[in-house]
Amino acid sequence: QVQLVESGGGLVQAGGSLRLSCAVSGTIVSSNTMGWYRQAPGKQRELVATITSGASTSYADSVKGRFTISRDVAKNTVYLQMNSLSPEDTAVYRCNSQTIFMHWGQGTRVTVSS
Repeated sequence: QVQLVESGGGLVQAGGSLRLSCAVSGTIVSSNTMGWYRQAPGKQRELVATITSGASTSYADSVKGRFTISRDVAKNTVYLQMNSLSPEDTAVYRCNSQTIFMHWGQGTRVTVSS
């Protein structure tokens, strides 16, 4: 039933780092584009990073240079390394595929204190 499970969020101070993990059911990661999204209070969901089946990556301007998306195909897991965090990065982070339908997971909350 559960297709996407995010983990790794928490409370950090500004300037700190976190690594988020997205465990995906089946062998989805090797054949589909995966993305990380975030939604802050009072804001719409925002796509922050993607990684294709060929491992090419893209980033939103707001996180470029600070975040890195990666994957472990053998583990069917996608990661988001977040560095130089600021309070503007506070949000619930979720992962999903852009090329196959999957139910949204619960997400993992990232809170950055000033």
